[in-house]
Amino acid sequence: MAVGGCSFCPNIAIKKKDNQTRNSYNRREGKGRRANDIFRSNTGSGSNTGIMSWAVVICGNSGVLLSKEVQDLNSISGWFPVQAVGDTRSQSSRYEKILIPWRRRKAATQGKSLGEQLWSHGKSKCCSIQQWDSDEPIPPSELRAGVAGKDGLLCLLSDRIDKEVLDAAGPTLKVISTLSVGYDHLAIPEIKKRGIRVGYTPDILTDATAELTVALLLTTSRRLTESAVEVKNGGWTTWKPLWMCGYGLSGSTVGIIGLGRIGEAVAHRLKPFGVQKFLYAGRHPKPEADVELGAEFVPLNKLAEESDFVIVTCSLTPESQGMCSRDFFCKMKKTSVFINTSRGAVVNQDDLYEALVNGHIAAAGLDVTTPEPLPADSPLLSLKNCVILPHIGSATYATRNKMSVLAANNLLAGLKGESMPSELRL
Repeated sequence: MAVGGCSFCPNIAIKKKDNQTRNSYNRREGKGRRANDIFRSNTGSGSNTGIMSWAVVICGNSGVLLSKEVQDLNSISGWFPVQAVGDTRSQSSRYEKILIPWRRRKAATQGKSLGEQLWSHGKSKCCSIQQWDSDEPIPPSELRAGVAGKDGLLCLLSDRIDKEVLDAAGPTLKVISTLSVGYDHLAIPEIKKRGIRVGYTPDILTDATAELTVALLLTTSRRLTESAVEVKNGGWTTWKPLWMCGYGLSGSTVGIIGLGRIGEAVAHRLKPFGVQKFLYAGRHPKPEADVELGAEFVPLNKLAEESDFVIVTCSLTPESQGMCSRDFFCKMKKTSVFINTSRGAVVNQDDLYEALVNGHIAAAGLDVTTPEPLPADSPLLSLKNCVILPHIGSATYATRNKMSVLAANNLLAGLKGESMPSELRL
């Protein structure tokens, strides 16, 4: 989402290509609001002065439909949705949307549909938005062209913001907001050198990712995917004593690599399953975790040797890249289960495949891979004892909605020179 400078005005006109009008019907009918279709009002008590707006080019599809409770304007302080207006069925190359401040919207509602209200309010073009409205990543050439001369950029985890993109943006770029907690897709040294501020979305996705991690662990250890396939293909014939047996959590030792927000949330969710002991490895011990979870801070090798379940929730750093490799897997128990919901590059996937095939470990569950998406001919996909998900750790409606709003708030705060709700300290 690249943003260019603009004059002061209470209205924002948003422009999109006509091949994206498929989304307008739902928005007109009130079936959903896209998080990139909201803008913060800076109006005072009925005054139009001091309202800053920007021209916006959206480079990634951050169009998460806001849930019903988020659509309630009172639940998003100072935020309000955009409605499509004009004849979106025409063959014109663009259509417009109008956004008006919250205080003015109340006065304009008498006897009109919201589309009519917005249309009658005026078609000021003080702020225009171009959006790459696709679930597929924007091509680098399109990204470089779109970001040129802009003040801000709203990007996704799939958008690689490298030196070439920053060069194309030029000196006007002052803020980047990423719809993610991870930031390894950003050229941080270059960004820091240019004095560009970065906003990201931590904390919000902690619970959703922790839930997915537990789900993936249970799916992998109890062989749920294999079992479901057997039911469908006729492999379920009769009850057999050892058929589809897996490994349970009760009385087990769980090792967590990276006991940060997500790691701790995973541990708290696993504790009621009767886990006997938690081990964790990382940069430093956490006394509060030792007390709350009875966890023990240990070297990585000891964690590998003693854990029945190894869960990776650390961030990707130069130190953690490729950390889980042949030596690590060879130290693990042959009955152990390996789970990774952090970043794919933490794991050497060739070594993981070898460990699974040769029986060095029992099974693996991955929500992250290298690359993403994983090619359909990847050897890992041929294994029954390897469950792979398409990076859906934060994929709940509520979480993605909150991430979208936070990313937009970060962008706007950065553009206004204010403190971001969640700023990455470079």
